[in-house]
Amino acid sequence: MDLSIAAILAQDGIASGAIYALLALALVLVFSVTRVVLIPQGEFVAFGALTMAALQAHVFPQTVTLLVALGVLVFLIEACGCIGVLRRHPERRNTTVRLLLIGFARDVFLPALLWIAVRSLAVQALPMPVQVVLTLAVVVPTGPFIYRLAFQPLAEASVLVLLIVAVGVHFALTGLGLVMFGAEGSRTTAFTDARVDLGGLSVAGQSIVIIGVAAILIVALYLYFERTLSGKALRATAINRLGAQLVGIGTIGAGRLAFTLAAAIGTVCGILIAPLTTIYYDSGFLIGLKGFVGAIIGGLASYPVAAAGAITVGLLEAYASFWASAFKEVIVFTLIIPILLWRSLHASHTDEDE
Repeated sequence: MDLSIAAILAQDGIASGAIYALLALALVLVFSVTRVVLIPQGEFVAFGALTMAALQAHVFPQTVTLLVALGVLVFLIEACGCIGVLRRHPERRNTTVRLLLIGFARDVFLPALLWIAVRSLAVQALPMPVQVVLTLAVVVPTGPFIYRLAFQPLAEASVLVLLIVAVGVHFALTGLGLVMFGAEGSRTTAFTDARVDLGGLSVAGQSIVIIGVAAILIVALYLYFERTLSGKALRATAINRLGAQLVGIGTIGAGRLAFTLAAAIGTVCGILIAPLTTIYYDSGFLIGLKGFVGAIIGGLASYPVAAAGAITVGLLEAYASFWASAFKEVIVFTLIIPILLWRSLHASHTDEDE
């Protein structure tokens, strides 16, 4: 391996590591706020990439239908709860009816309106920014819907129970992905075909876009957590759930917000990597798992260490693909073993907080 090959591999590794870093941050965010190991994180990546590919192929993306179905289920559950409140407290009729109307508009009317809009726009040649906006509008709301249906009723359950539910949600979404998109993979058009020469090294414009967008999102997340009230509420919930509840921070709302951010990050990652590699309905799991390795390096708690660990995973994968391409996945996932052993030996073992 000469210096030029090493530089090319480093470029690929940093670009991949930027994607894994975003996914690692999303995993750390969701786990710290809700104690859910978000195994379905990869499905947001796959759905984002395949929805974008469907729009570019002038095919109606069935993820919109999934969004409408999830919204209807969420509204039915909320309606049943409101009916129960009305039976116990008839004097709250006006408030309950107002909440029902708000829930219907949010969970049913807006997704149905989006379904109609995408149905009419899918057959047209849309500009790239419009495709990105539609993809985000379709896939991101599935995050809080999934939280409401699968995880909110079990918010106080143990981490093991939440992990089992996460595995079930992953398999359900993978099966739905096969039904919606089929077994064939798809790629999307690159954001740019330009190349930049840096000291004799030709850097692909798509790689620059990936690294730039990842850096912008990481900075935006930092500012969000440090400078906004809702971001500070999420941090407070992550540090101490009971304390956050005592000072009036709603942990349910924090959970929904965490899943929304995770879905948005996953969708953006899918949009960014779809021009570089063929994405299948089940490709997201492997991509998300590499982000999970980075999150484990950070102990599912530290954002900077998780991001650094994800960049390390990307570089390790790139160089492993050169030296032993048949074993690159094995090499990457083997990295988690010494990390877990080290943490097991040095971490203090305490009972889970109730």
